[in-house]
Formats: sequence, C-alpha cells, structure tokens
Amino acid sequence: MAVIHRTTMSPGKLELLAAWMPSKPWYRGGDAPLLAKAGGFRLDDPAGEVGIEFMVVTDTSGDSPVTYQVPMTYRGMPLASAADGLIGTSEHGVLGRRWIYDGTHDVVLVEQLLALLAGRTAAQDQNASDAPDPTVEVRTEGAGVPQGLTGPGTVTETADASLVTVGPAAQDGPVSTLTLCRVLRPGPAPEDDGSAGRVLAGWSAPDGARQHGPFARLAAFER
Repeated sequence: MAVIHRTTMSPGKLELLAAWMPSKPWYRGGDAPLLAKAGGFRLDDPAGEVGIEFMVVTDTSGDSPVTYQVPMTYRGMPLASAADGLIGTSEHGVLGRRWIYDGTHDVVLVEQLLALLAGRTAAQDQNASDAPDPTVEVRTEGAGVPQGLTGPGTVTETADASLVTVGPAAQDGPVSTLTLCRVLRPGPAPEDDGSAGRVLAGWSAPDGARQHGPFARLAAFER
C-alpha cells in the first residue's frame, strides 16, 4: 500500500516537469511551461519501495491549453537501467532525496500497469492512502492481457504518445506494444483497433469541467 505523506518536495513536481517537458517530442507549448495539476491516479508497488503516479498536468503556455499524462516513479536510489528517463531529484520532507523517473523507463511502473490491465491490481487515489480510485476504467478485449508479461524494452516517443515494448518473461515469445497517451483527449476509446486491454481515466479541464478519455492501451499479442 502506498502511503501519501502530507509534506513538501523541493523542487516540487511541477517545477521539475516544467524544466523537463520541453525536451520531449510530444510537448506542444512554449519554452516556459505554465503547468497546473489536473488529476491522475496511483498504483502500488508490491515491494513497497517505489512510488508510482500517473500525473495529469495542463499547460497554458501555448496558443491553447494542452493536457498531458506524465507517469512517474519515485525512488530512494538511482536506477541505472532508467538513466535515460530521469526527470530530476527532489528533497522529500519525510523520505529524503528522491530520484524521479519518467515511468515508461521504469520496470516497476510498466509491470504494475500491465497488472492493472490484466485485472491483478487496482488503481489507487492520487491523494489518499489505501483508497481505491473507482473512476479509473480498465477494459479487456478479445483474449485479454496475457499473464507473465515483463517490460520495459525499448521506449519510442512520438508526437502524442510513448510506445513501450513488452513481452514474456522468458523472452522467447512475441512482443507487443504498450502505448501511453501523452497528449490527453476526452472521448471514448477507439473500437476494433486490436487492443488486448486499455485504461481510461478522468481529469479536470481548465474551466473545472470533468473530462474522461484513454490513458493507455496494450496491443493484442499474436497467438
């Protein structure tokens, strides 16, 4: 169970993201992002070591507001295998120094997202300890999500998403692609696009209206 501490982080999450996001191909705003938190949810690390958060932020620095999903992990030590995904470090008021990673590069986040898609874990409230978030919707389609998947493999950034390769732990079977939407758009998920499963969740628009749309999908494996 993730414990949410009511404390400070220096620098704060939005400050770190404002310095990091302009370097990403899916970022569409100005040189100096104007970020506001707009929603998100958490997942639990079964080992209790890594914080996992799917944060939603809205940037108003461009011609029109754009809402982004930023999956992040919080660690007490550097993770060498995720060096390319380091967002920055921050001093946590309770836990001390935390290394904050873009979660598409972190095996713990990817594997727990796969567990969510497979129905083996539940989304948690972003701001409360031990509180499931019933607004996060998980859909499985066709044969569903296979068991025993592991990742991440390669991570590819596009103009609106991050594509992460995942496959069987034995590494002797077909791989698939886990897509995390970076630019969030409200609306229903596309139908008949070959997904094994998908995650939809909500966020707040700049005017306070509730929005809901796709966050992630796993392409169906070859059988």
